Amino acid sequence: MKNIAIYGAGGFGKTVACLINSINVIKEEWNLVGYYDDGYPIGYDAYYAKVIGGINELNAYHGNISIVFAIGNPHVIQTLVKKITNLNVDYPNLLAPGALILDKNTFVMGKGNIVMFDCLISNHVTIGDFNIFNCGTYLGHDDTIGSFNSMMPSVRISGEVIIGDLNFFGVSSVVLQQKIIGNNTTIGANSVIMRKTLDNHLYIGNPAKKFD
Repeated sequence: MKNIAIYGAGGFGKTVACLINSINVIKEEWNLVGYYDDGYPIGYDAYYAKVIGGINELNAYHGNISIVFAIGNPHVIQTLVKKITNLNVDYPNLLAPGALILDKNTFVMGKGNIVMFDCLISNHVTIGDFNIFNCGTYLGHDDTIGSFNSMMPSVRISGEVIIGDLNFFGVSSVVLQQKIIGNNTTIGANSVIMRKTLDNHLYIGNPAKKFD
């Protein structure tokens, strides 16, 4: 089994630990060595494992280790990726048992992504790096998704949507077909995007409107 650690010892970190355990039930792939988190002391018990350090300890780690980020804020993940200088670190994709990819032959995915339980990914979908697709997320056909995006539970992305980088999608938010979401956009819970959004803004409502 390969050593893996979770960066982020909060609630979602515990959820990702459960994801790793579920993967190991199907096939023993991962040895969870602990959590990295700069906000908790070394030895803090996060139930499924203990905190073994922060960014400095990770950069000093000897031996190969896989890291998965269990942090909802995409900007924090991007910052951490830039700070990790240890060449022994790699970033696997974690796909929950039961997550459905309709056509693996036309599915392209980078590294460091999390696909949680009950997600459905349609055909001809392209995904970049370090994205989080929380439980029950749907990605429609011919979607293109960049990097460092966080989708909370039950997000619905219709077909032929283009999404850039560093976006946050609240619980049960919806993007209608052929719309474009650029970069650094926050979409509130239950909001419905019916037109192209502008970068660096918050959208709320049905239909969603620029709020800030």
